[in-house]
Amino acid sequence: MGLTLTEKLLNGHLVEGEPKRGSRVGIRIDQTLTQDATGTMAYLEFEALGVPRVKTELSVSYVDHNMIQEDFKNPDDHRYLMDVARRCGIIFSPPGNGICHQLHVERFAAPGKTLLGSDSHTPTSGGVGMLAIGAGGMDVALAMAGEPFYLTYPAVVKVHLTGQLSPFVSAKDVILEVLRRIGVKGGVGKVLEYCGPGVGTLAVPDRATIANMGAETGATSSVFPSDEVAREWLRAQGREHQFVPLEADPDGVYDQVIEIDLSRVEPLVALPHQPDNVIPVREAAGMEIQQVMFGSCTNSSLRDLEAVAYLLRDMSVHPEVDCGVSPGSRQVLHHMAKSGALESILSAGVRILEVSCGACIGMGFAPPTDGVSLRTINRNFLGRCGHKTGKVCLVSPETAAASAVEGRITDPRDFASKHSKAPFVFLQPERFHIEDRRFVMPSDDPEKVVIRRGPNIAPLPEMGPMEEVISGTALLKVGDDITTDHIMPAGAKVLPLRSNVPAISKHVFEVVDPTFPERALAAKGGFIVGGANYGQGSSREHAALAPRYLGVKGVLAKSFARIHLANLVNFGILPLVFEDPSDYQRVDQGDQLEIRSQDVVPGRAFQVLNLTKGLTIRCVTPVGEGDLEIIRAGGKLNHVRSKG
Repeated sequence: MGLTLTEKLLNGHLVEGEPKRGSRVGIRIDQTLTQDATGTMAYLEFEALGVPRVKTELSVSYVDHNMIQEDFKNPDDHRYLMDVARRCGIIFSPPGNGICHQLHVERFAAPGKTLLGSDSHTPTSGGVGMLAIGAGGMDVALAMAGEPFYLTYPAVVKVHLTGQLSPFVSAKDVILEVLRRIGVKGGVGKVLEYCGPGVGTLAVPDRATIANMGAETGATSSVFPSDEVAREWLRAQGREHQFVPLEADPDGVYDQVIEIDLSRVEPLVALPHQPDNVIPVREAAGMEIQQVMFGSCTNSSLRDLEAVAYLLRDMSVHPEVDCGVSPGSRQVLHHMAKSGALESILSAGVRILEVSCGACIGMGFAPPTDGVSLRTINRNFLGRCGHKTGKVCLVSPETAAASAVEGRITDPRDFASKHSKAPFVFLQPERFHIEDRRFVMPSDDPEKVVIRRGPNIAPLPEMGPMEEVISGTALLKVGDDITTDHIMPAGAKVLPLRSNVPAISKHVFEVVDPTFPERALAAKGGFIVGGANYGQGSSREHAALAPRYLGVKGVLAKSFARIHLANLVNFGILPLVFEDPSDYQRVDQGDQLEIRSQDVVPGRAFQVLNLTKGLTIRCVTPVGEGDLEIIRAGGKLNHVRSKG
């Protein structure tokens, strides 16, 4: 029996456990990446481990999220990140150099390697045949220290592509079609593996877009074969020596198969406030819009922005539409300037925003009150754009460009016909502009590097072990698909506090209940009650770390998203799953709950006492004995220290 490509990549890096579905395994990590919104905490954790230099083949620290410099906080964090990188053997990418995932695909992603990143969209690099996985900062810190990364051996979904995309339909529409079919929970515990004759029609930037947004399904990763298309990409980036051919065996066995005929895919739009709220653009056509944003890690490649420039050439953005673009890298900007694409975009009236994640995470360029904002980004969660009244819709670059001109949601095929636009064809440069001088390389004399720490960089708070009797108030009850944006918001006000846990904890659940931090501290902690897919979205470990600082001891939910579940373990919060999901109705906010820690055993139901209602609720923990040992110790850092 043959192997899937996912199995080949996993098994080739296996250092612990048995390679079978559902088992706990540890894999060797070749590369890591961090970005500044998660990186400061990750490097504070790395320093706390006491390991002087990273033990990976390659580690890169990017600054691309938290770049507004209205005071000292963000610049101080950037300086700290550079100092740690130079001292600890990490490549540092400064502000303006590129968005981490776009830049990593350009300069570092390599077929057959493993990549662990403190960002949920790390699977972008799966577009070149890499096994790339998003995780919390603590797991990335441990990988840099040479520790394995532990995960549940995933199921593998075969996404079989046939045909070829029609004119003005693009890769964004393909992944929106996947989301329409399986939803934001359909990929949990799985890897999406793309294959079939249709794969060969997709350029690496197309594949990267699809792999990037696989994260919105909850998938562990997404992966494409390493074929001649990947070879041509690496050759054009001056890295052909890193190419290795990789594909699944013909008789590889999959757990699920999804068939997509690319020729039948049409322009799609995800309406607020979930990426799987997908309908055809033609059904939303005519909806007035107030804002359009091109870019982010999902659609900021040269291919994407050349398509935008092509549709905007000799056009003007509608006078009532505010339109901006965040290019993916300096390389992209260089080619746009050389080809004339930048001139077309500027002449159309588009604002040039920073080379950053910016607007995607609420760092500027917010829509007006109740404004509809069309964006080529990957998430449209409530409040993520900067405020709760913004209505973000996710679309392809082609749909966004057509709509920007018309002032309303427009099918790009209709737009092209109206304006006599021939089909866009992307011609990949034979040789990309390669200019790596902005990277800051590790110091040859690391002992002499002094790490500078600004006053906003606070040490990690100490956390005690699990109590024998875990008791407290149900501090908050929420519904299904609660995201890490709900738990720990981003945005220009909150992101500068990422290196200061006491300060950032004041914003926990701000979008849901602004009184939560004060109530949690007054109650001396307690529990959160959630629905299905609790913790969906970003890898931000602050969504576990800050609640733990406020005294949260456990989360009772119907189910958990993968990365957030791992982050709860890493910071000593006990995850609990209702054995009977209907028991969710038997717990209300304000109820007093109690658990005896000795009763919590993996694979066995135990009782949670609802003292207020005088009843018992049966729960199980979704983690194994190894993770439970970490929780008992009060978190992974305590656990690692206890093991020496």
